Amino acid sequence: MNLDRHVRGPRRWAIAFGLVAALSGCQSKSGASDVLDPSAITAPAGQAGSAAAQQASSPTPAGPTPASPTSAGPTSAAAANANLTLGTGATKVSMLLPLSAPGSTGENGRKMYDGARLAMADLGDKLLTLTIQDTRGDSSLAKDLAVKAITSGAAKVVIGPSELAATQHLAKLSGSKRPPVLALADNFAGGPGVYSVRLSEADSAAAGAAAIASKGAKKFVLLVPAGADSSPIESRVANALSIYGATLAVTLPYSASDGGAKVVSDMGSLVDAPDAVVVASGDNSPTAVLAALKAKGIPGKAVTLIGTDRWLERPMDPLYEGAYIATLDQGETGPIADRFKATYNYQPDVNVAYAYDMVALSAGIASSVGPDGFNKQVLENASGFRGSTGLFRFRADGSSQRSMPFFKVEKGQLKLVEKSTAGF
Repeated sequence: MNLDRHVRGPRRWAIAFGLVAALSGCQSKSGASDVLDPSAITAPAGQAGSAAAQQASSPTPAGPTPASPTSAGPTSAAAANANLTLGTGATKVSMLLPLSAPGSTGENGRKMYDGARLAMADLGDKLLTLTIQDTRGDSSLAKDLAVKAITSGAAKVVIGPSELAATQHLAKLSGSKRPPVLALADNFAGGPGVYSVRLSEADSAAAGAAAIASKGAKKFVLLVPAGADSSPIESRVANALSIYGATLAVTLPYSASDGGAKVVSDMGSLVDAPDAVVVASGDNSPTAVLAALKAKGIPGKAVTLIGTDRWLERPMDPLYEGAYIATLDQGETGPIADRFKATYNYQPDVNVAYAYDMVALSAGIASSVGPDGFNKQVLENASGFRGSTGLFRFRADGSSQRSMPFFKVEKGQLKLVEKSTAGF
C-alpha cells in the first residue's frame, strides 16, 4: 500500500526507491539487497518537499526551464521543447517521451516527464545527465531517435520510447555493444536487450493463476487469442503454476471471429473438472468468451475464473463478475505519491510511477556499480528491483515480471484480495 501515508520525517524521503538487487557492495537481506541513496534525498522534515520541488522544476542550463506545474495536470511546457537536459552526473541517459502528442498519449508523456523530474531531484541529479527528447507520438520519429540514441555511443541506457511499433523495431536490431533499452510501450513483449517495463498480459495472467494455485487449485485451462502472443502467455502461466505444483492441463487458442464459443464447447471433452480457467483477451473484448463460459456455469463453486489486465482496458462488464484479476493498482504509486502531488499539484498514476522507477533504477545502478554497470548481469539479476510500482525483474528475453495486487470483481468494482502476488 501507500508507504508515504505511514512514514514521516527524513526516512520518508530515504525510501523513495529501494533497489532489491545483487549489486556490488550491497549486503544481502533475506536473499535480496536494499540499495538506497539516502544522502541524495534526505532533508530535514518539512523541507524535503520544497527541496524536491525546487530541483524538479529546474533543469540544468543545457535545457530550457519548464513552466511551473498547475493543478490542471501535468506540465505542458516540456511539449514545446525538442530537447531537455536534467542533472549533471557522469552517466548519460537518453529518454524518449511523446511530450507534444495529442490526446491521452501526450498527457501520459508529460506525466512521465514529471515522474522523471522527481526521480532526478530525489536520486539522479548528481549521478545522471538525463536528456529527454520529444517523439511527438510519431512511431517513425521515435524509431529514428531511438536508433540514434543507441548507436551514438553516448547514452549508457535508453528509457523509452512509448510507441509500440518503434519499440518492436528496436527489438529486431542486432548488436551486442548497444546500450540496454527500458521500453515504455504498452503490450510490448520484450526482446534481447530491449526490456518491457510495463505490465504485460502474460505477467498478469501468470500472477493471477499463481495466486489461485497458491490456494490449492491444481488443474488449469488457458483460453488465449490465437496468434504470436499466445505462446509467451502459455509459457508464463505454465511456469507460474509449476511453482505451486499445479498444471496447465490444456491451452485453447480461440479466434476473434467466433469469440471463443467453439473452444469453450470443446473444453469439456478435452479436460475433466478443471479447478480454474484463465482467459486472456489480447486486443479484443473478452465478453464473448465469458458469455460462453457463463452458459457452462463458470465461474462457479467448482471452477474459478481468472482474467487479465487487458480486460480493464474496457468498461467493466457484468460478465466480469466473480473473476479474479492480478493488476497494478492504477491509483497506487507507493512511496512517491504524496511528495509528487505536493510538487506537481496533481495525483500521480502508473505512467508517473514507471518513469520515476526507470530513472531511479538508472541512478541506483550508476551509484552502486558505476556508468558501466548497465549490463545483462545487473539488469537481469534474479532478485529484481523494488520501485514505486512494487517488485519487478527483467528476463533474458526482455519481458518483465511483476508483483502486484490481486483483485476480485464484485458489483462492477475491483475488490482487493491480496496486496501482492507474483507469477515468479
